[in-house]
Formats: sequence, structure tokens, C-alpha cells
Amino acid sequence: MGQGAFDTLLREHAGLLSRIAASYEADPSLRDDLLQDMTLALWKALPAWRGEAALKTFVARVAHNRGASHVIGRTRHPATHVLDENLADPAHSPESHAQLEQKRLRLQDAVRALPLTLRQAVTLALEGFSQQEIADALGISANNAAVRLNRARKALKTALGESA
Repeated sequence: MGQGAFDTLLREHAGLLSRIAASYEADPSLRDDLLQDMTLALWKALPAWRGEAALKTFVARVAHNRGASHVIGRTRHPATHVLDENLADPAHSPESHAQLEQKRLRLQDAVRALPLTLRQAVTLALEGFSQQEIADALGISANNAAVRLNRARKALKTALGESA
């Protein structure tokens, strides 16, 4: 794959890669580093893609593998919380924007607190992947993906204070 085609692939999957990186790293500068690592890993892995799974699934698998390596390497460092510098959406009042942002941050923190196997499955589910696509991306059976999703949902409900 040439540089132009790779650039197109990155543009098409930028949001997916960004959100996967965010599910593994809270610190913006470390998240940027992780995103660069994911991009490099994708560049190196792309020649091995044989079209057995959708390209989106392959991209997610490479990104999750790199994210898992990142988490394993950073397990001794405490998580930090940084305020998002995005401007408020003019369609929402400052209060409603703050409430939505607080919910988003609580969900993101709860996802990050999940065990790695559950975090991977729920991150892909939040990206709209089907159960089979999650299984393909993680190299597990569809039944295993369903079990992981069920456990992740229960853990998230508990963490967010909702009734299971």
C-alpha cells in the first residue's frame, strides 16, 4: 500500500483510532503518543492483511493490540484526569453541556477501569461493531465476545451506579 492509500485509510478510520486510544489512555499527551504508536503498528501490520476480515476490523484489532501493550506497560503509573479544552456546543446551555461532559467522562473512566479483555469488547461495541466483528477483531469466538460484552455491561452499570 502506498503512502497516499495509507493516508486515505487513516482519514477514514481516524475517529475509530482516536476513540480506541482514548479508551486506553486518559492523559492527552500520552494518548497522542499511543495514537502515533497505533498508526505505526498499522503501517507495519498492513502488508499482513489478507482480506479475511473487513479492513475496519483489522484496523481495530491492530489498534487494540497496541492499546493492550500500552496498558500493560503503564500499569504502575496512576491515572490522571485532565480537563477537556473543547468549547461548549452553542446548542446546549453551559449546565447541560457540563452534565453531558461529566457523564461522558464517568463512562470513559468506567471503561478504562474494566479489565483489559472487557474493555476491548465494550470499546468495539461502542464503535458499532457487531458481535461477530468484535470476535474477529479480538481473535475470539462470537460466544466469547457475547460473554465479554455481557460482563462489561454489568460492570459498567455497577460502576455508574445503575441497577443491573
